[in-house]
Amino acid sequence: MKSDMRPLNMFLQYLLLFLMPPLCSSTDTITPNQPIRDGDLLVSKQSRFALGFFSPRNSTLRYIGVWYNIREQNVVWVLNRDHPINDTSGVLSINTIGNLLLHRGNTHVWSTNVSISSANATVAQLLDTGNLVLIQNDDNRVVWQGFDYPTDSLIPYMKLGLDRRTGFNRFLTSWKSPTDPGTGKNSLRLNASGSPQLLLYQGSEPLWRSGNWNGFRWSGVPTMMHATTFHASFLNNQDEISYMYFLVNLWIPRTLTIDLDGYLQLNTWQETEGKWINSWTVPTDRCDRYSLCGLNGNCDNSRAEFECTCLAGFEPKSPRDWFLKDGSAGCLRKEGAKVCGNGEGFVKVEGAKPPDTSVARVNMNMSLEACREGCLKECSCSGYAAANVSGSGSGCLSWHGDLVDTRVFPEGGQDLYVRVDAITLAENQKQSKGFLAKKGMMAVLVMGATVIMVLLVSTFWFLRKKMKGRERQNKVLYNSRPAATWLQDSPGAKEHDESTTNYELQFFDLNTIAAATNNFSSENKLGRGGFGSVYKGQLSNGQEIAVKKLSKDSGQGKEEFKNEATLIAKLQHVNLVRLLGCCITEEENMLVYEYLSNKSLDSFIFDETKKSLLDWRKRFEIIVGIARGILYLHEDSRLRIIHRDLKASNVLLNAEMLPKISDFGLARIFEGNQMEGNTNRVVGTYGYMSPEYAMEGLFSTKSDVYSFGVLLLEIITWRKNNTYYQDNISTSLVGNVWNLWEEDKALDIIDPSLEKSYLADEVLRCIQIGLLCVQEFVTDRPTMLTIIFMLGNNSALPFPKQPAFISKTTHKGEDLSSSGERLLSISNVTMTVLQPR
Repeated sequence: MKSDMRPLNMFLQYLLLFLMPPLCSSTDTITPNQPIRDGDLLVSKQSRFALGFFSPRNSTLRYIGVWYNIREQNVVWVLNRDHPINDTSGVLSINTIGNLLLHRGNTHVWSTNVSISSANATVAQLLDTGNLVLIQNDDNRVVWQGFDYPTDSLIPYMKLGLDRRTGFNRFLTSWKSPTDPGTGKNSLRLNASGSPQLLLYQGSEPLWRSGNWNGFRWSGVPTMMHATTFHASFLNNQDEISYMYFLVNLWIPRTLTIDLDGYLQLNTWQETEGKWINSWTVPTDRCDRYSLCGLNGNCDNSRAEFECTCLAGFEPKSPRDWFLKDGSAGCLRKEGAKVCGNGEGFVKVEGAKPPDTSVARVNMNMSLEACREGCLKECSCSGYAAANVSGSGSGCLSWHGDLVDTRVFPEGGQDLYVRVDAITLAENQKQSKGFLAKKGMMAVLVMGATVIMVLLVSTFWFLRKKMKGRERQNKVLYNSRPAATWLQDSPGAKEHDESTTNYELQFFDLNTIAAATNNFSSENKLGRGGFGSVYKGQLSNGQEIAVKKLSKDSGQGKEEFKNEATLIAKLQHVNLVRLLGCCITEEENMLVYEYLSNKSLDSFIFDETKKSLLDWRKRFEIIVGIARGILYLHEDSRLRIIHRDLKASNVLLNAEMLPKISDFGLARIFEGNQMEGNTNRVVGTYGYMSPEYAMEGLFSTKSDVYSFGVLLLEIITWRKNNTYYQDNISTSLVGNVWNLWEEDKALDIIDPSLEKSYLADEVLRCIQIGLLCVQEFVTDRPTMLTIIFMLGNNSALPFPKQPAFISKTTHKGEDLSSSGERLLSISNVTMTVLQPR
């Protein structure tokens, strides 16, 4: 350091810091009458931290920073990182309205910009945690704190994570360069999706992830088992999801810093040596690199030649790349392997870092054995693990799709159970036990196959005989064809046949359903939808059910009915309605659902009295729940499913107001690589159909995104999309929201019953997401995965382009649903594209 280039006040700064008693040389507080200027210092009460102006190495620009009050200045927080001052005239003061203000002369550089109850009623104080806080004097309340805006370092008592009440997200970002503390390209964020975990990014690309919190520590950081100098805290509740750590010895300075090269380093000050010592770094080895071995790969750093292997039951997607020691292409299920209803099971991977949990399902109330049974019942479930590793393990993590970023540790990992076919399962059992010879194994397989065949034939004969008896007694005709033949004209029918054999769909006889619904009495009728009436019922065992009775003149034929039954039976998600069984007769067809006591969403948001029961927080949870359900249909289930009729009346609410998507009569299955389809028969609900579907019969996942956008705006505004507006009766809800958005008046359309239960920024963000969903062109609309990310994070959003509007014209002979919505064919849809004002 060239000290002769420093101004005199910098020399005095260091003199004050290191040579004079802190309590005599400085204060820890800024008051309206006592600002700090370049060269002054704030020092916390016990002299642990100091705050002042500084210049990075080889730079003359001035910043305000916080550092440990030790011999070697190591800045852990920067106030004006993106707004430097180019001389030494900066002043940090309390302005006339009580805000903390950084300025040079009359030029404002930075401000806290918060609402203060009265002028001259605040002070700013540097705490012994290193946190700079702005305190309102009349109630001693902190109205702003520096810890809410971390820079590149996480120090004890500083939180990372999301405040669910405000939507505020705290994360680390690296410096731009050694001479520029501005916001850099590397970041460390707490991802709230699935089972939360820390993710280290370079730009938008993940470099490393911590794994989920397993009750003791991050599952991908086994070194935390031996930590004795600090304690970690992880919270995940209705108010926040956050991580912080505390030092056992408060006087040992420590920082967790993200550097310019994309490494996360834990540094500890060694007083005896007078320097910072690095005690932990990630990524540490190649296996720490995110998804080094691709989809369904497993990374083992102890392997000498090549660290990548495929998980049990998988083989390299590109053998050539694998031979060249490049595992990024990942692995595929072995050719011909069947893992659905064919004697499959699970192979245990010991000492594992579980796959990426952002896409995992989480059930903390389920035992590990129940987790196994639940995963085995779902053909889409590819693996499971304990969510909490304490004791014998509890809670359930399950994956439904590819397993990403799996690795094993020499110590400190946990057990992961990967779904494999019967042959792989048998081979693995042979290897693990080590006593079955090859001939003996073949004998076991042959015997097992024989037993299975005998059981299948016996079961088929028994069911056939039983069904014929019921046919004679009740004149009920059961369709016993394989489920896949129900979808012969549907895209992806072959994929459905190979992956979704179902053994749990119950067939109810007509007498049972009639008895449960009091012979379909009007008192039991819950409502009427586009394809028939729904009745409440109660089975003889006391279980409450909802029976959807297909109307004889409905537009939904037997194929669509069977389609719905097949689809729902194969789909298992907390935000999808659960199908218990069906009844197929010569005259009528019925579906038997779980009964949801709060009925449909439209009965709340469009009801003057009941809508007040849904405050903003509950509505936001419903929005997120619906989004997660659609994401499961689009990406997380083994089949890509397009719902095609998402609307408020097709979202049901349980007793806890948890949303569940229902009514899959119009749903379509896509093959693995298929992205869109078309049809000559356009059916759906007025106002929810995307323009490309209504006009051209083209549908894709983005068609559901459009419908979700309309539904989101309805939830916020409590108005139906076909509501008329006095100033323009041809403008839909989407059109009205767009016009107000263009005029910066979007808050004018919010449901008045929400009153002050919402944060304006959060609601405006949701409105903006809704408008992004209903943009005219398919390519402009976000995916459901992006939507969930936007709902859960506070990152900047793109500005929406104009939506396409459907004019609300009246047609003769239109088919009305229970909520008054029109079910349209392509012949009676008129599209009008309005120019923005």
